[in-house]
Amino acid sequence: MRAEDYRRRRERLDGWDIGIASYKLGGRYCCEVETIGEGARLARGEGATRDEAEAKALNKAREMLARTRVYPAR
Repeated sequence: MRAEDYRRRRERLDGWDIGIASYKLGGRYCCEVETIGEGARLARGEGATRDEAEAKALNKAREMLARTRVYPAR
C-alpha cells in the first residue's frame, strides 16, 4: 500500500505548538499529531474521512497535553 493525499500543517493546541500529518492509506485516513519542539508523537487516529481521523487524534492529543506538567522557568 502507498500513502496518498498527504497533508501536513502546524497549529497551536492548548498552548502547545503541534504538527498534524494526515494521509489516506488504502480506504482509510490516518492522522498523527506531534509536538513541534520535542518532536514526540502524541496521538494517532483513523477514520473514514480526513476530518474524522484528525478529530480522533486531536482529542487524544488534547487529553495527553492536559495531563502534562509544565514547570515554571527559574
